[in-house]
Amino acid sequence: MSKPILYGADYSVYVRIARMALEEKGVGYELVPLDIFAADGIPAWYLEHHPFGRIPAFEHDGFRLFETNAITRYVDEAFDGPALQPADARGRARMGQMTGMLDAYGYRAMVWDVAVERLEKAEPDEALIANGLRQAETVLRVLTSLKVSGPWLLGEQLTLADLHAAPIIGYFLKVAEGQKLLAAFADMQAWWDRIASRSGLAMG
Repeated sequence: MSKPILYGADYSVYVRIARMALEEKGVGYELVPLDIFAADGIPAWYLEHHPFGRIPAFEHDGFRLFETNAITRYVDEAFDGPALQPADARGRARMGQMTGMLDAYGYRAMVWDVAVERLEKAEPDEALIANGLRQAETVLRVLTSLKVSGPWLLGEQLTLADLHAAPIIGYFLKVAEGQKLLAAFADMQAWWDRIASRSGLAMG
């Protein structure tokens, strides 16, 4: 089989999630750089890979996927290496709940409303940042309540939930407010220290 191809930009949180899954499985892959924010726009050829023009997109032996959750589950199930999904139905359901919550409530608040707003705007919208921090606090509180005893979110096994959370939280930690908030959640801070030391891709 040929190496899988991942299309996307190194800065992208969701590209990093997919890359972390590939690396945890020990799968060699080709990263094809694609900047969806480039001045000349999204290249027409890429819309054949992702009709909505987002990143990442994935291809393996002619099989194409987009949507990060679909990509990471395929990577886990199609390649040898350590399992990244729980064997039991409840564990898989909890994993899906965590990744879904991060997508729906964590990503926008932590990455765009707090980190990007603070780091990249000449005059940040402080109300937007404050709202983002409130949402981020809820996300961290819920993750803490759902976390199973052990080093990872679901206990002893590193799963796609950990790989999904890490780049989102890593980006959030680029700003002082994010660092201060995470420090208020001791279990999540300890989890972050473990995942960040394991993979440089966890860092925002």
